[in-house]
Amino acid sequence: MSNSERIIRLRTVLDRTGLSRSTVYRKIADGTFPAQVRISVHGAGWHESAINEWIADPMAYGREVSLTTVGDQAKV
Repeated sequence: MSNSERIIRLRTVLDRTGLSRSTVYRKIADGTFPAQVRISVHGAGWHESAINEWIADPMAYGREVSLTTVGDQAKV
C-alpha cells in the first residue's frame, strides 16, 4: 500500500516548526512558508510533505518562486 499524503493541523505545524501562529501566517503572506489547504468549510491544514520540505531547508523555501518570477520579468 502506498503512503498517502497526510494533512496536518496548525497545532502539529507549530510543534514541528517551533514557530508561533502569527509567524506562520506572516511567512505564508510573504511566500516563505507553505500555504494551507482547505479541508472543510471551517478547517484548513497543511500537506505534511510541504512542512517537511520547509523544515529541511527553510531558507530555500520561496526562493525558487522568487527566482522564477525575477527571471520571467527579466525576459519580458
